[in-house]
Amino acid sequence: MKLYDLTQPLSTSTPPWPTYEPLEVKYFKRLSTERVNGQLISTSNHVGTHLDGERHFWTAGRDIASVPLEELVGPGVVVDLSDAVGEYGIYTSEMIEERVEVKQGDILIIHTGYHHYAYNKEEADEEAYMCKHPGPNMEFAEWCKEKEIKWIGVDCGSADHPMNTVIRKLRPDLAEECEEKLGQPLTEIFPDEGRQLMHTKLFPEGIIHVENLGGEIDKILNQRIAIGCFPWRFVDGESSICRVVAFEGMEALF
Repeated sequence: MKLYDLTQPLSTSTPPWPTYEPLEVKYFKRLSTERVNGQLISTSNHVGTHLDGERHFWTAGRDIASVPLEELVGPGVVVDLSDAVGEYGIYTSEMIEERVEVKQGDILIIHTGYHHYAYNKEEADEEAYMCKHPGPNMEFAEWCKEKEIKWIGVDCGSADHPMNTVIRKLRPDLAEECEEKLGQPLTEIFPDEGRQLMHTKLFPEGIIHVENLGGEIDKILNQRIAIGCFPWRFVDGESSICRVVAFEGMEALF
């Protein structure tokens, strides 16, 4: 069995989702005096690789501790869309199924290529990573429900298109740029009833997602593989920092 770590390194330099609190770490004990190192950590749940839970966008949703591991581990596919969608692009279910076979109940990992713009990469570009990555529209969300996707993972700042999030209001200059690139008003592409659809429409269906994947994702593109997401066993947690691992050679177990 070979393991592939799909987790982004977590650091105080890791940018949180815009408007969220960053990770802060400080020592309150040191080996030189107390003969032990101890740290205090303050963070929001939306920094680095993290699992967005149902309760993040749905009041009646389960907390992270209530999601059984059986729902977070299983067979899945990693699909490379980096050749099909670029800046502000919109991906569809057809693009997915042209490249991989998605079975009922699969875990679905989407490689946009935007993890190459993450803070720890040579091509680091926080604006591109958070604000210009591709994303889906309502057709894709409906397809995920039909396929009963177990959970979704993306290698960029959000599972939603950035212009279907608060970024549209935070960066009106980029919203205008996006409209010019797509040749259509954003209000038509992403109407109010589809606001942040990957969160609002899928969480009540039990389809949650991981954002900010990275690590060794480039090594397992367009193939079936066993995948696991391991968040904290977090009572009342709306989301959680997590570790995501692909297990080559375990497909037969599922």
